[in-house]
This record gives sequence, structure tokens and C-alpha cells, in this order.
Amino acid sequence: MKKLILTITAIIVAIVGTTTFTYAAAKNNEVTVLTNIGNISKIEVRGNVELYVTNGDKDQVTVSNNYYGENAYVQDQNGVLRISSYKAEKLVVYVTASDLNSIAAYDNSVVRSDKKLSLISLDVTLYNNAYAALKLDNYAANITVNDQAKADLTGNVTEYSSTYSSTSTINRAELVAENASETKIAPKESAKQVSKVEEVVVEESL
Repeated sequence: MKKLILTITAIIVAIVGTTTFTYAAAKNNEVTVLTNIGNISKIEVRGNVELYVTNGDKDQVTVSNNYYGENAYVQDQNGVLRISSYKAEKLVVYVTASDLNSIAAYDNSVVRSDKKLSLISLDVTLYNNAYAALKLDNYAANITVNDQAKADLTGNVTEYSSTYSSTSTINRAELVAENASETKIAPKESAKQVSKVEEVVVEESL
């Protein structure tokens, strides 16, 4: 009888662990670790989320704070990890990824590197009032900042490129780049050309 119970329990755990749409619950100071997450290549965060991302040999997601299924979710599908929460209390999530190459942040979400990110290439796109503070050690970094979003970048990259709007902010005073290009996109002042944008491209070699 004991062997039968243990076998049934193991099967249930296996079924729950392999789902690609995972709800996690954490109360008080507890955290929920989602280990059956694999091949994360892109992360999307929306709402009131604070994401800490780092490199690692094994993909893993840790959810802290209060996390209720009806207000927040973590979804892993086809290499894209989607994290969303719209509660007043910020949802804090730690992600370890072995092959990350893209991050997109929306609304009031915050993205931070838990340690220095060592990647071949990373694309970061920020919208709305999103904020990113990243320590980079990359060959290439492509940063796009829209709306009122802001990015603070430090570390070292070989190839750096950025695109930003007139209302957004990129601070890379402490980022060392061997080759860098920046594109500023701003609406034209003329009402007749309000739908168009002008591009100012600055090429520099450091």
C-alpha cells in the first residue's frame, strides 16, 4: 500500500511539473521555485513586476511576495517567459537563464541584473514607464527605449546600439563600448508631419 501511494504521488508531481502555464503562490516570506522551466530565450514583463535576471547553467524561476493566480501569472511557452502582475504590491521574480537573448518590459515593470550578465547578444526593449538597470559583459547589446522608459547601463560590450525617443532616457556613462551607435527618434514639430519621425544617428568609436 505504501509503495502504491508513493507511486501515485510521484505521477502527480510529474504532471504538475511539466505544465507550461504555471501558477505559483507565496504568502508571508515564502517563495515558490519553478524548476520545470526550460530554454528561456526571451522574457516579457508587464504590470507591477520587478525582475532580477542572471546567467546560469539551468533555467529557473523564483517567485516571491504574494502571488495570486487571478492577479498575476508566469507563463513559459516556446522559449518565451511571460510574467505579469497588476496588484498594488510589486511582484518580485528572480530568473536564471542559460540562453537568454531578449527582454521586453512594459507598464511600470523594473528589470535588474542580479549579477553581471555575460551574453553573446542581448536585445532590451522598454515601453511606457518601464525601467532597466543592467550590468553587461556582452559581445553585443541592442537597447530600445520608448515612451517615458529609462535604462541605466554599466559594464562592457563590444558592439553597442541604442534607439530612444525624445521622452525616454538612457544612461550609459559607466558602460564601456568598443563600437557604439545611437539613434534618437523624435516627433517633428510640424502638425502636418506629426505622423512622421526624424532620426538622428550618432556613430562613435570608443
